[in-house]
Amino acid sequence: MLILAVPARRERYWLAVVMLFGLARVAVSIERPNVLMILVDDLKPNLGCYGDSLAHTPNIDALAARGMRFDMAYCNQAVCAPSRFTLMLGSHSTSTGLYGLGSQLRQLVPDAVTLPQYFGKFGYRTESLGKVFHIGHGNHGDSDSFMVEHYHEKVIEYVLPASTDGGQLTREEAYFTNQRLGEIGSLPRGAAFEAPDVDDDAYADGRVAAEAIRRVQAAQRRRSENDTPFFIAVGFARPHMPFSAPRKYWDMHDPSRFPPPSVETPPVDAPKVAGKRNGELANYRPVPPDGVVNAELRRTLVHGYYASCSFVDAQIGKVLHELRQLELEKNTVVVLWGDHGFHLGDHGYWTKHTNYEQATRIPIIIVAPGITQPGSSTRQLAESVDIYPTLAELAGLAAPPGPQSIDGVSLVPVLRNSDVRVRDHAYHVYPNAKLGRAIRTDRYRLVEWRNPVDPPESAEWELYDYQTDPDERVNVAEKHPDVVAHLRARLASYPQSVKRNRNR
Repeated sequence: MLILAVPARRERYWLAVVMLFGLARVAVSIERPNVLMILVDDLKPNLGCYGDSLAHTPNIDALAARGMRFDMAYCNQAVCAPSRFTLMLGSHSTSTGLYGLGSQLRQLVPDAVTLPQYFGKFGYRTESLGKVFHIGHGNHGDSDSFMVEHYHEKVIEYVLPASTDGGQLTREEAYFTNQRLGEIGSLPRGAAFEAPDVDDDAYADGRVAAEAIRRVQAAQRRRSENDTPFFIAVGFARPHMPFSAPRKYWDMHDPSRFPPPSVETPPVDAPKVAGKRNGELANYRPVPPDGVVNAELRRTLVHGYYASCSFVDAQIGKVLHELRQLELEKNTVVVLWGDHGFHLGDHGYWTKHTNYEQATRIPIIIVAPGITQPGSSTRQLAESVDIYPTLAELAGLAAPPGPQSIDGVSLVPVLRNSDVRVRDHAYHVYPNAKLGRAIRTDRYRLVEWRNPVDPPESAEWELYDYQTDPDERVNVAEKHPDVVAHLRARLASYPQSVKRNRNR
């Protein structure tokens, strides 16, 4: 018989855990690691540690130097809300039906146990700050996921009155604050960028970093007093548009050094359904209403993206510095994750909302003391859904049982040895006029554009060979039917997609 050595006030709690999961044996370790998740909106791997010489991201680079960098990591859907659902549920959008910005988690998957909820069941104190779940576009996040009330901050934010026509509610501000959602087109457009000479805490990310430091300090005291481990998710808004960042971060970059994209047109022979309009970009001025930008504006927008990355890097650095000062590095697992990539004019596209490489490839960096080798990297294909089971295993917890479909696999074997492989492809989707389901291998990406109710022969296909065509210039599906057939078989192994939620 196993006796749990826990304080009396926690005996009932752990008995409930045993009954809930039907576990014959439960081990409670005083060495359970803390977990710090850092979520960054619209962050692609344009970082120094990923080889981008134009980036100025010393703090993220230093984090990568302490752990493992995943060089072929992909989101499961290049849209803010669904991407965060895949992270928190360990489930593909096609398993849950959570495809849209306005998708309601508890309406579609009411009994889901999210990643922080699962950790909460094992004695972790769970907290969230900033942009964790997507709030806006009719979505209000998920209050059930965390034990402590969410620390909410702005995503769309300006300091200069001129950026909002003197303080008016702009289109994107309305979207992200759930105001006047039926009148968006009648509202003014806010500025696409601003660079005031202000302190970091003039913007939300600076305030989130300051609050995160206070939360980590309090968590350290609790750990010392009663050995309560923490699970803290800290979400940063930049480099999501608008590119609002203090002037000093803009000054870190020389805009003349930013080259134009290598390809500025859609791939040859790509189906029309695979493309996009730059609607999100066009909600900001001085972008033309059709979303087509000239070379000068393009350079400024790219400058703003890099400046925003430098700004958020500095805020992340403040939190990591505090972790080090409190001597928490040795027993805290740190994960840095970008929710999806970001087009910067390549293919003529901006922002996300495609199945292409620039929209789907993300940074994932994991530091697991005693497991990851400092400065290591891997070409293991990884997905957002993999983080849930990975963190559970790192914490010594049983594999998460759901009840939602757990589509991720644990990356712990890879963290121990970068040459180990636990999957041979990544899977992602994007719902356009048709549902685009994709398989990304080390060399190829196959995309099937077909709604589940339509016959298989109605599908349109894309195939890109990244060995010979890293910029996705030409769809070669018709030229390589053997490759298409091979990858179609892998795609066919996935369950039938759950019906799309039209509340987008």
